[in-house]
Amino acid sequence: MIHFAAYKAVGESVQNPLMYYKNNFYSLLNTLSAQKEFGINNIIFSSSATVYGNPEVLPITKANEVQRPFSPYGNTKKISEEILDDFTNSEDHFNAISLRYFNPIGAHDSGLIGELPNGIPNNLMPYITQNAAGIREKLTVFGDDYPTKDRTAIRDYIHVVDLAKAHVKAINRLVANKQKYSMEYFNLGTGTGYSIMDVIKTFEAVTGAKLNYEISGRRDGDLTALYTATKLAEDKLGWKAERELDNMIATSWA
Repeated sequence: MIHFAAYKAVGESVQNPLMYYKNNFYSLLNTLSAQKEFGINNIIFSSSATVYGNPEVLPITKANEVQRPFSPYGNTKKISEEILDDFTNSEDHFNAISLRYFNPIGAHDSGLIGELPNGIPNNLMPYITQNAAGIREKLTVFGDDYPTKDRTAIRDYIHVVDLAKAHVKAINRLVANKQKYSMEYFNLGTGTGYSIMDVIKTFEAVTGAKLNYEISGRRDGDLTALYTATKLAEDKLGWKAERELDNMIATSWA
């Protein structure tokens, strides 16, 4: 079983926490109950780097402590992992792998499958592409007072195709009974942090499109920087992200 059923927008979760707690917990609890009833003993959980809260040390590694996240969204991921940990400890032969995503962007190379959310996008890349396409009049950059090179927030962006390949590796690890513990955790990122302005400038260079953006105040729940070390996923899953930011952006635009 692969569990993707969660709401995922930081800002929206701050505005409507009960909606996030209800959906993200009920979907997991119902899934685990059904798995127990029908004897499905493996689960891959779609988690998030937000479980690390505001990390004191970067890049994030296995040594980083999970903290109280700064948003209800992140907290649902942290608590869901605790639920899975308790469940795997209580059930014989039940195993879970939690994949902690950093910032997925990009699209399938065909251009036939991409990120087109309903309503106003909550994530950076679909807002950028919709602004460039004339669907959105203006792109808002939230915060230019971070202690970074260009004063905008830094994130570790990962191509969705690389992310999909990591799930295949996780499936193979569970099916082959190679996990060391009944509950395992892996960070999925490239190991490189890019600022918001890095993404904007790279988009303009790759596509030739000009973006109309403005600077606004920070959003509740946003952090200065999040990027990961990749050694654990490389060693244990046999997985490493292959695609660079240029390709992530080009496939998103296509």
